[in-house]
Amino acid sequence: MTSSDFPPPPFTETRSPRDEAPQFVLPLVLHLEKTAPPARTDALETAARAVLALLSDPRSVGEGPWAGAVRDWQDARIRKVVRRARGSEWRRAEALEGLTLRGGSAEVRVYPPIPLDGWPKDLAKLQVSGTELSDPEPPAAPAPGVPVVWLNPGVEMSAGKTMAQAGHAVQLAWWELDDKRRTAWAEAGFPLAVRTADEERWRSLVAAGLPVVHDAGFTEVVPGSATAVADLREFAG
Repeated sequence: MTSSDFPPPPFTETRSPRDEAPQFVLPLVLHLEKTAPPARTDALETAARAVLALLSDPRSVGEGPWAGAVRDWQDARIRKVVRRARGSEWRRAEALEGLTLRGGSAEVRVYPPIPLDGWPKDLAKLQVSGTELSDPEPPAAPAPGVPVVWLNPGVEMSAGKTMAQAGHAVQLAWWELDDKRRTAWAEAGFPLAVRTADEERWRSLVAAGLPVVHDAGFTEVVPGSATAVADLREFAG
């Protein structure tokens, strides 16, 4: 698998030929029990790793059973939708074909891409809005050599929306890696951090030529908003 397999599509409001293609969405479901919600940062990082796990899964490439859906999704807008489930909802969601990624306190299940109007009934009924999470204490500084998704400090987003943006950022970063670094990242379990930048760092990141997510503005934010930057400059893969 080479970087040419994944040509980066726009994450902006500018209309492009990709808008004329059939539109697909990547579903992600967060396990969210009322009595034991995950920490926000852990949920963001787990969602990002889930996207990478799906992209690197053998079923998603070549002649794999998910490869056609992944190609169709990437030929159009790279949409991701995060929903939440608890109890029996989560058990039904886990029974559907996909991958579950577990962090310290978070569980996120990712599924092969589906048409915008093709949600399985057990996912279609899940709530998509209002996912609010918090961190019990401020997250520590990212460890040296770990890829970091930096969030725009000037854009407010729900936890679900931010999970999707973190997923966009690592996907853009994945496209830029050669096979050797992709393999090293995958074999290490996709270590990464998601943090909110301060204003000075954000300006520096945006000017550094790194992968920047410009949201299409379908939900929550103004179209074209720069929401996240993927920084792999210190990645030792």
